[in-house]
Amino acid sequence: MRPRMWLLLAAQLAALHGNSVLQQTPAYIMVQTNQMVMLSCKAISSSTTRIYWLRQLHAPSSNSHHEILAFWDSSKGTIHSEGVEQKKITVFRDGSSFFLNLTRVKLEDSGTYFCMVIGSPTLIFGTGTQLSVVDILPTTAQTTKKSTPKKTVCRLPRPETRKGRQRRARLRFMKQFYK
Repeated sequence: MRPRMWLLLAAQLAALHGNSVLQQTPAYIMVQTNQMVMLSCKAISSSTTRIYWLRQLHAPSSNSHHEILAFWDSSKGTIHSEGVEQKKITVFRDGSSFFLNLTRVKLEDSGTYFCMVIGSPTLIFGTGTQLSVVDILPTTAQTTKKSTPKKTVCRLPRPETRKGRQRRARLRFMKQFYK
């Protein structure tokens, strides 16, 4: 079996089972087209010098396949796979964490991304990050607040008191006087 075919077959099998030696974050992310995305892969109890980033284009099935995007080599830095746009993808390391940086994402960048380490004799995969690229981010429906009209209170007129009549009479008198 050709080495590339072996790698793709092993990648598909391992992706179905996952492994907690490489922890990826976030598990799911949705972004708008032309934005930047950064995926993280933390190596737990592993002193790895080379980590690969792969993308699975479809959900695991007989039609799904992985494509190797790039890998990080401690002595060479980011090494891109053939046909991968180098300006778009960067891989870098910070301590025990490895990062995949995707710029100007497009709808076709959607898929599940895996980090991977080639062990002896097995392949070790991260938990995976599902990336959904959309033209327009969905909005959360706001709950509508139904305004309740103020209640109109009807009041009967107060019966006029003797003091009230006297006061009104004085006001009328003063208004005439000061005109």
